[in-house]
Amino acid sequence: MDGDSNLREVAAAIESGEPLDVDQIQTFARIMKWEIDALSEETQDQIQTKITTQQEWRDELLRTGIRMTKNQRLEFSRVESHPATKWLHVDAETKEAKPKRVMVSFGPEHSPLEQRQVAKAIEESQTLVPKPDIIIFAAMQFDPEAAKDIDELKWPGVTILKAEMNKDLLTQDIKKKQSGNESFWLMGSPDVECKKQKDGKYIVTVNGFDYYNTKTDEIESGGASKIAMWELDTDYDDRSVYPQQVFFPMDGKSGGWEKLAKTLQAYIDEDLITKYQGTESIPFEAGPNKRVAVKIIDDRGIESLKIIDLE
Repeated sequence: MDGDSNLREVAAAIESGEPLDVDQIQTFARIMKWEIDALSEETQDQIQTKITTQQEWRDELLRTGIRMTKNQRLEFSRVESHPATKWLHVDAETKEAKPKRVMVSFGPEHSPLEQRQVAKAIEESQTLVPKPDIIIFAAMQFDPEAAKDIDELKWPGVTILKAEMNKDLLTQDIKKKQSGNESFWLMGSPDVECKKQKDGKYIVTVNGFDYYNTKTDEIESGGASKIAMWELDTDYDDRSVYPQQVFFPMDGKSGGWEKLAKTLQAYIDEDLITKYQGTESIPFEAGPNKRVAVKIIDDRGIESLKIIDLE
């Protein structure tokens, strides 16, 4: 009996609900082994690809460091994998007089870094001796809730940061292997306030970003001067950001809203044009979800997201 006939016979027997005979059981066992072997081979290939990719990212991190603010760069004298961790992919040491231990958790290649990875990486970090001085989550993109968790994490003596990975890391040209590559960028933590007004409406104020200063080893306010654009979703649904208000603080008189106003003339309120160039939102009422999302883009094009629960 050929293989196709065996498959059809076993499938018919299983569908009938009747007990399989010895030959059918043996055939079924062989089929399952083929499937498991094929799956195992595919999984091994995926694992090997992931290992190779992460090694390329480690090499690039050692070569380029992480671009910070004010022309600062976090540079490393050593970047290695850690043999005992699954969610922490880098054990590094900063290049300075008093080196700091830095652990890095890389996000997936083609999907956002999620909450589970944040939790698992922090759990692993807490088992390390000595404990790290800095933990960095580096990803192409961040799930909004994961980004919120990272921004809100507090661990005395440990600085926890986010870094955006350049999409060029997904291409083969990385790979011009130059120390001047901008492959990793520090993401600031948005400094945002949301206050309820006497009439029951809310106003969001964007004060800027809080950035890590490599010279002082402290988190410092970057102010609002470097905010190129920010968006406000007044009723965030925990899935996607749908901006109801968009602002261009750096545009000035010749910026985006002024150009749009000139083109549309009477169709845009001149008073609103001025307000949409600022860092304070238009008053709004709370939506059914009782949450707002604020997406901020700085002058480097780096995005950060802040989620706020309304009272």
